[in-house]
Amino acid sequence: MEDPVSFSGWTSHRDRGALLGDQEPRSGRVYTMYHGTHTRDAPAIISRGFRRSADGLLGAGVYVSRNIRKAECYPLGAHQNDRVVLKLSVRVGRVKRIDRDHHPQQKSWHQDGYDCAWVPPNCGVSAIKSGREEDCVWDPGRIAVVDVARCADERARRELRGLIRARAAPGHACPRCHQDDPAGQHRVERCPACAKAVCPFQSRHKCA
Repeated sequence: MEDPVSFSGWTSHRDRGALLGDQEPRSGRVYTMYHGTHTRDAPAIISRGFRRSADGLLGAGVYVSRNIRKAECYPLGAHQNDRVVLKLSVRVGRVKRIDRDHHPQQKSWHQDGYDCAWVPPNCGVSAIKSGREEDCVWDPGRIAVVDVARCADERARRELRGLIRARAAPGHACPRCHQDDPAGQHRVERCPACAKAVCPFQSRHKCA
């Protein structure tokens, strides 16, 4: 098993260009990703944020992908007209690459100091039949819903976008990072090095 990650402060950057499917996400960056869900569940996600799943291929967390075609397949078994793909802004934090079956950190990456796990496309992980990349984010507060990327029901699309705009209205700025918090998901955490109150969306933090 690899040694846990230790750090003291951070500086993050927002990537301007699109990340190609086979490019590894860089720690501390903000990326556009997608999440497929049922139209009936989308309003709660926009209004109250994501909830961490209990388990999955990469253990507990929020499953997202920067491959919109992968997100379009979810939820599995749902009719296409009942599916919606949410466009997200994801601050990945510290990223762990999981690129093979039975990886020693496949489900323990968070306990080892990582914020996100990434399965590269076509890496041979047998559970992903499509070969498309997948990401799992431990803290839902690192994810903000910014738009509706796909929705067959135009009325539902308009309503969901209205919810997103309402959450982005004045007065919804995060008191720590001072950025818009469109889904009210920025959660104050304690820096593991200095115990100061921080927001995972802060672009910079330096331990005293």
